[in-house]
Amino acid sequence: MIRPCPVCGAENRIPPRHLANRGRCGRCKAELAPLAAPLDVGPAEFDAITVAAQVPVLVDFWAAWCGPCRTVAPEVKRVAAELAGRALVLKVDSDAHPELAARFGVQGIPNFMVFSHGKRVFSQAGVVDHRQLRRWLEQAA
Repeated sequence: MIRPCPVCGAENRIPPRHLANRGRCGRCKAELAPLAAPLDVGPAEFDAITVAAQVPVLVDFWAAWCGPCRTVAPEVKRVAAELAGRALVLKVDSDAHPELAARFGVQGIPNFMVFSHGKRVFSQAGVVDHRQLRRWLEQAA
């Protein structure tokens, strides 16, 4: 994964297993904080991150036209920020990546799944708040 440095703008390659860790910019040595926002992914990034992550991973299957998905988006963003360094949050656009949604039997959106060590440990469709999302991730830790 490529993440820009907030200080100098240099692009830093971060292995999927280290997305939840603090690091340093390769150019200016500024601190790179753990990923604290939902990350939009396709199948390749999804597989790399869910398998390699050292923390639980929340996946939000969504679509731009979905009203409930737009309603829950701030809750997803909030839990990503609250659990930075302790969990990762991925977003999968089910219209752009229908093969990924089909692989996991996603029938309705928003659909949330929690992965731990590459295995799905929880899934639920429907709107939930950040407290419930947080509970799922804490239980998977």
